[in-house]
Amino acid sequence: MTATETDILISGGGVAGLAAAAALGAAGFGVLCVDPAPPVTDAADPAADLRTTAFLQPSVAVLEAAGLWARLVPHAAPLWTMRIVDAAGPGGAVRSRRDFEAADIGDRPFGWNLPNWLLRREMTARIAELPGVRFRPGVATASVRTRTGAALATLSDGTAVRARLLVAADGRDSPVRRALGIGARTIRFGQRALVFAVTHPVPHAGVSTEIHRDGGPFTLVPLPDRDGLPASAVVWMLAADAARRMAALPPAAFAEAITDRSAGLFGALAPVTRVSSWPMIARLADRMAAERTALMAEAAHVVPPIGAQGLNMSLADLRLLCELATADPAGLGARPMLDAYHRRRWPEVAARVAGIDLLNRVSMAGAPPATALRARGIGLLHDIAPLRRAVMRLGLGAGG
Repeated sequence: MTATETDILISGGGVAGLAAAAALGAAGFGVLCVDPAPPVTDAADPAADLRTTAFLQPSVAVLEAAGLWARLVPHAAPLWTMRIVDAAGPGGAVRSRRDFEAADIGDRPFGWNLPNWLLRREMTARIAELPGVRFRPGVATASVRTRTGAALATLSDGTAVRARLLVAADGRDSPVRRALGIGARTIRFGQRALVFAVTHPVPHAGVSTEIHRDGGPFTLVPLPDRDGLPASAVVWMLAADAARRMAALPPAAFAEAITDRSAGLFGALAPVTRVSSWPMIARLADRMAAERTALMAEAAHVVPPIGAQGLNMSLADLRLLCELATADPAGLGARPMLDAYHRRRWPEVAARVAGIDLLNRVSMAGAPPATALRARGIGLLHDIAPLRRAVMRLGLGAGG
């Protein structure tokens, strides 16, 4: 059988895989991207991914180079302020709030928030414009072998592919990672995140608000107005059993529960999408590269949805892959490129996974001494100006 030749085979057509296809295609490489499931690009589809992604400042340059940002920015809600609210007072009363302002470190927002289903819509449209990129939804990577000169893959439709570089962007249970024998360490938190969108009478004013009480943070991230009302995406992290109970409430009871959990800061919250539920884990692959293969996104690292780190870490992977590939196109997928990719990315990723693991455990603290300690720590980070600015730059991924 004659193999299909391509510079790069991307296994996985989620948001990270589609971004990689657009970025590497725009850089002039021939790209084939495959995914077993066609992308859902309509919010009304029962299979739509209703989560949102906040693209932090460093990620925008990657999207601009890929020709994606001009498509995305008209639909994005800017995030000018990160507000942390301590609502662990009696009956959920607000004890303190701290605002971290983007203006402290520059003239741009921290980031811009968009729904994941819309990202897929705009990314697939951009890929269709790139003559060197082929996207084959409904086709999976069935098997992988690697050689010194190429990665050899067989697709689920029987197509044989020979690629100079294989990019594994095929999710947290990555079949490519397993096929190559790369291990991964997993931390299970016994938590789930409830994800949905709401409208509310009080404007969000570009403020992302993270409310701490007990059982995990309740975060509202600005969205563009919906039907003339302010709208936000909500991520509510709970112990798994509590999350299941909440998700099973009748609509009126659920609306009352989330309004109470939000400390009433935005008035009555009205859900406008279904509630989806996601298990919370942290995972780190033992390596981010193997022969002719680079791991990126959740194939390499998984973190809880804290500080908008997940997909922004994935785009940092992509930024480095593009840098290395374009610096030496003839060496695409060769050992020096992939050794450099692992050496430069893995320590940074490992540090962020560990840091987010710690932040998640602190955020879940429910006992009064622990909540008081958390509040004092947040106050210290906020009130010392040089420390506040350093923390904000670190959160944006400066130097990552």
